[in-house]
Order: sequence, then C-alpha cells, then structure tokens
Amino acid sequence: MRVLAALSGGVDSAVAAARAIDAGHDVVAVHMALSRTRDQLRNGSRGCCSIEDAGDARRAADVLGVPYYVWDLSEQFEQTVVADFLSEYEAGRTPNPCVRCNEHIKFATLLDKALALGFDAVCTGHYARVVERGDGTRELHRARDAAKDQSYVLAVMGPERLARALFPLGDVTSKDVTRQEAAARGLAVSAKPDSYDICFVADGDTPGFLRSRLGSRPGEVVDASGAVVGTHDGAYAFTVGQRRGLGLGRPAADGRPRYVLDVQPVHNRVVVGPAEALAVGTVHADRTVWYDEPAGAGQAAEPTGSGAGRPVGVQVRAHGAPVPGFVERRGDAVRVRLAEPLHGVAAGQSLVLYDGTRVLAQATVRGTERLVDERAEHDDPARRTVPTAAGRRA
Repeated sequence: MRVLAALSGGVDSAVAAARAIDAGHDVVAVHMALSRTRDQLRNGSRGCCSIEDAGDARRAADVLGVPYYVWDLSEQFEQTVVADFLSEYEAGRTPNPCVRCNEHIKFATLLDKALALGFDAVCTGHYARVVERGDGTRELHRARDAAKDQSYVLAVMGPERLARALFPLGDVTSKDVTRQEAAARGLAVSAKPDSYDICFVADGDTPGFLRSRLGSRPGEVVDASGAVVGTHDGAYAFTVGQRRGLGLGRPAADGRPRYVLDVQPVHNRVVVGPAEALAVGTVHADRTVWYDEPAGAGQAAEPTGSGAGRPVGVQVRAHGAPVPGFVERRGDAVRVRLAEPLHGVAAGQSLVLYDGTRVLAQATVRGTERLVDERAEHDDPARRTVPTAAGRRA
C-alpha cells in the first residue's frame, strides 16, 4: 500500500513509520504544522508542534530514507480544535482537544488529503490495535500496553476512517520497547521526552489561556444553598469535579474540601459542594459513533431497572479506568446506567463504550443523573429531575 506516515517529531511516530516500511508499504512522511506561532510552543517537554519538532521529524525521515513534507494545517486546527475548545469551555462544558484533533485533523483533513493524493492509508504512532474479522470488518481495540493505550481518544474516528488507518505500535508491550527500537534504528528521538498537556497551551496554564482569549468575566462562587462563598474571574475556567484553584475565602462548615458541582455560564456562576455530590449513576450522551452496536441495545423504552440495556465497559477520561454499565441506544444518543458510580463527569467529555478491549462506540456527554438526585426521587416519587442539554438539573 501507499502509506502517508504522520511524523510529529516524537519517538512513537518515527518507530511507527519504520514499522510500516518494514511491512513493505511505500511510505511518505508528512509533518503537520498546527500552530501559527510554532516557535513559541515549546517549553521543556510540555508542548509539541514547534520548529524543534519539525526538525526532529525531518531528521527521522532522513534516517528512514523516505520523502518528507510539511503541511500547514494551522488554519484548520485553529478553526476546529481551538475554536471548539474555547466555545465548549465558554458554554460550561469540558472538551477534550485531543479527541477533536483526531476527529477533525488527523483522521479528517489529513486522511482526506492523503486519499486525494492517491494514498491508501495513514499511519500514526498511536497506541491502539486494529483487529480484522473474517468478513473484512476492522475492530478498534485497546493497545497491548494498557498504560499507553490511546483507543479512548481514537474512538471518535469511526469505522470508515479506521479502515484507512494503521497503528503499528498497538502490540508494543511498553514505551521502553519503543525507545529501544528507535535507538537500534539510529533515530535521534529515541530519548526525546514525551509531550503532554494541551499542545496549544504549552505552559500548562489552561485558565490563563482561556482568559487571554475570552477575557475577564468576574462572578460568584456559591454553595448548593446559593450562599456566596467566593468569587472568580470567569466561570469558563472551571470544570465539574475540580478541587484546586477555587480561590474560596472560607472553608466549608464541616471543614471538608469542596469541589465544582456545576458551571452556569448564563449566570456566570460556579457551584461548589462536597465530593459525594459528584457521584453519577446515569450518563446521557449524543453524537454517537458506532463501531458495532451490542445486540439488543436498540431503541429501548424507559428502563425499568438499573439492568436495562446491554452490558458495556464505560470510560469518560483518557486515563480513567472503565466501569461496568448498561447502554441503550436512542437514535444518535445513548443512555448509560452505571453499575458503579463515576465522579465528576462533565458535559462535553468523550464517552467511550467497550466490550472487553474492543471499542463499541464513542459519544459526547450531554447530561448526567447524580446519585443524590436519584435517591431523592426514590424517596419522593413525586419529585422529578431531568438532565438538561448542558448536563444540569431542571
């Protein structure tokens, strides 16, 4: 196959490209320039997409002996990933920019350009496995190395784009193995530190980045009773489940830590409370991308019990542990009842459903039902709570 290998300038993508060459593919390397100020996006090992990274990618391509190009995708990145990041936080939701980058850039813009140029597939250094069934259908599975697994952020790509994707590192047992292989191949990036955090917020100061783009918007921090317990400089800088950086002037009456329970952008208000108020029993999500709908999960009526729907593993954070649950499909939306509670689930997060190691579906969280509310309804059947589109109770 003719394969376009995306070289980020790191060790993973370089070894993935090398393995694609070993597999007999005709490989061409491309580096995606995603930032308009690439010389400013490197601080130690936090960021990526810098001039340093482009140079490392070029040197890796030279060692591998493949053609190398740089594609300027900064405009698309700004208009999709960064714009989505800002608008989601401004609306009181919590986005995952890596998910959106995979959706809009790596497996949309990049893949579409590759196919238009006559390539058969795109190769990246993500840690995930592709398993092909007897009928030719491709399944997305967790990586062999659970600590490096990236199936969560890849799930948004969908089965059509998965059919054109190669992940040569899916069976690697550890990152150390990748580094050792890079060194053996003479790749200078073998010891390069990993990048982490949000690539376009290289200093790690997400509230500061939001403030620079959205401006100062002072407001109140209140407890569940509505009593003002502090102030903030912009409700957009907070996320459900957050504990640090609340800037509260006085402790809770019981002396226990307080967490963000709700972000209300219309009122520019942040609501805080105890940890137990964050426990979620049901998650509602939409914009669902199905890989293989579990049998019997179709257009279900209102569930009659916590066991309604089909069993799945439920994950709401890239590095979070999955919990068991039961899913019902409702058009492009899903309702997931959890067998074990999750804490601090925020609207805007990516929800990924698994059957063992296999990805079944990905969706975007739009609302939750918290256990404290569900228990109150059970005690008082006349009380009715409804999850709103922004994940709040009405």
